[in-house]
Amino acid sequence: MSIVHEEQSKDIVLVKVEVLREFAKSCFQNIGVHPEHASIAADVLVESDLRGIESHGVSNMLRRYVDAFAEKDINPTPKPKVIRGKGAVATLDSDAGHGLVVGPYAMNMAIEKAKDYGIGSVTVINGRHFGACAYHAEMALKHNMIGIAMTTGGLMVAPVNGAEAKVGLNPIGVAVPTKDEPPFIFDASMSSVAGNKIALAQRIGVKVMAGWIAKADGTPIMEETEVPDEYLMLPAGGTREIGSHKGFSLAMLVEILAGVLGGSGAGNFRRSQAAHHFIAYDIDAFTDVDKFKSDMDEYMKSIKETKPAPGVDRVVYAGLPEYEEKIEREDDGIPYHPEVLDWFKNICAELGIDWNLS
Repeated sequence: MSIVHEEQSKDIVLVKVEVLREFAKSCFQNIGVHPEHASIAADVLVESDLRGIESHGVSNMLRRYVDAFAEKDINPTPKPKVIRGKGAVATLDSDAGHGLVVGPYAMNMAIEKAKDYGIGSVTVINGRHFGACAYHAEMALKHNMIGIAMTTGGLMVAPVNGAEAKVGLNPIGVAVPTKDEPPFIFDASMSSVAGNKIALAQRIGVKVMAGWIAKADGTPIMEETEVPDEYLMLPAGGTREIGSHKGFSLAMLVEILAGVLGGSGAGNFRRSQAAHHFIAYDIDAFTDVDKFKSDMDEYMKSIKETKPAPGVDRVVYAGLPEYEEKIEREDDGIPYHPEVLDWFKNICAELGIDWNLS
């Protein structure tokens, strides 16, 4: 259950999807983004909210992007260019472009290369935050491909037993097509949780779970706590005893594939703000597509039908709860806390946009 659902359900207001999409698009256009790019950026954010990923949706990210554009940290009219490549692979300089726009551009490039070579891979340097990995990975599904997307997030995560941040939040997204069952869509930070979830919890005043963060001196906080002013993120797993060495090593892998492989360094040695890495696998180049999807259906169904542990209603796989959440929110609208709607209203006034979210 999301932080918004869990702690603020009694206060939520439902906003229709198309109204929200038009609002986000208008905001981007009013800060200098090309209308076509504004539509893409809005779609990335709204899709996150539809899937219940508020940490990467309109409510939590739009305000950050508005500030970044105002500070001229993001180029509103980028000209991405290939700076190196061979056959199925390429390195792209994003020209400091908005990740919500350059990310889909690069993923489409990987998909087109996969059509020719069976696999396509694109690394992006000089990038900016690109939203949820799942959006980019999921782009491959309609092409009968497996999609993978990853990015170097904010440098906030300490190594196992460390007291300094050495890797980014570094999420990885994987999308795998199915025939009749909801697709397998995994999207997770290699930190304990997405950093935006901590920011969201801090903003709305809710506690975070044990094992999510550490004190500034690196000591893991192993009880539910309010977010302190200074903290470090823990790797996925929390502590060495329950697997943080796995999360930290995967976070390092993202630094390597996105940063080092693209020539922009890793961790404390990054030479650009963010780097991304995209892969597309054309299933037809490996096996029969219909057989693959049938096998995936069989496997996904078996996961759903797993006998649940005591006290648990059911077993799910990555992407299933989000698939169900999206259906519900498309019908009913997307829930927001009044504090979020207040910000929406204020930014509309600031940018000269008609307020129509009530």
